[in-house]
Amino acid sequence: MPYWSLYLEGQGFSYLQIATLMATIQLTKIVAPNVWGWLGDRTGQRVKLVRYGAIIGSLFFAGVFMEPGFYGLLLVMLAFTFFWNAILPLYEVITLRALGSAKEKYGKVRLWGSVGFIGAVALVGAILDFVPVSTLPWLLLPVFAGIAVSAFLVPAEQGERKPPAPKGSLKAIITHPAVITFFLMNFLLQVSHGAYYTFFSIHLEQHGYGKLSIGLLWSLGVLAEIGLFLVMHQLTRHFTVRQIVIAALALTMLRWGLIAELTDLVWVLIFAQLLHAASYGALHAVSVQYIQGFFGKHHHGQGQALYSGLTFGAGGAIGAWLSGFLVEGFSTSAAFWGGAAAMAVAIVITWRGLRPPPVEQE
Repeated sequence: MPYWSLYLEGQGFSYLQIATLMATIQLTKIVAPNVWGWLGDRTGQRVKLVRYGAIIGSLFFAGVFMEPGFYGLLLVMLAFTFFWNAILPLYEVITLRALGSAKEKYGKVRLWGSVGFIGAVALVGAILDFVPVSTLPWLLLPVFAGIAVSAFLVPAEQGERKPPAPKGSLKAIITHPAVITFFLMNFLLQVSHGAYYTFFSIHLEQHGYGKLSIGLLWSLGVLAEIGLFLVMHQLTRHFTVRQIVIAALALTMLRWGLIAELTDLVWVLIFAQLLHAASYGALHAVSVQYIQGFFGKHHHGQGQALYSGLTFGAGGAIGAWLSGFLVEGFSTSAAFWGGAAAMAVAIVITWRGLRPPPVEQE
């Protein structure tokens, strides 16, 4: 993700084309997780679905090597991400099911995804300082192979289907005012991240940062995320869900403003990246537990899929696309200010409507 926009820029695509292509990564999250989440809930075979997603998604990604042009690459990325975006929501459910009553340990499991991200970003950034960015797809091949192999190391589930849920219960959940507020807040959060995931690397390169420095700054954000996951269970003991969310949204708004205006000051940029602990770490950890509390056992998979689709999917795609217009018309800094504005709206909505989740439903 940190280098894909640089790769697309190197292929000669315009900023708006880059934003559109990056948006497809998020766009398929609107549909794919709901399809795969429904299949997972119906069959109970989530591990097998993760394996299929890893293998078939990797095969579709190979279309990148054909250098198909803008529309061809758009189709390749749509096909690839439809399967790829099935993996994480399913894996969230698998993880929480495996933890059983020890769900407070979720953060300690989830942090290993962050460790992998740091290692990959730092290594690839160092390599790209010596080889052209056009070689990026080749560097991704061993990563995809490793994911496909590791998916087969996870024990398969027994395939027990869930008992039928009471009719109409899912509709009652998603129309609950607190749930609507929760999804709207997360939607705006991901809209604000559009500029970050699409243009942060380009923004840094425009300000004279090398690819290794860019990679280290991305890694710093995820390192802060790891630290947050490790102490999240203590924060939830001392603060309410509403307090944590509002504080995290305010810090996210501050983060986008600092990146927009003070990019040349390395120490400010380091501080802004440490705020990723709030922007992603705190809000994601709270959200996963929020979904579990409101959707319960019968609709957990669909709840996780809705969370992924409506927030990371719709919010991320719209945020990436809108940031493309702001960068094309003004600058990368303008795109980050747009993200800060989205956070201001999210704070107001959260202040008025967010309520804590109930104890997990049966």
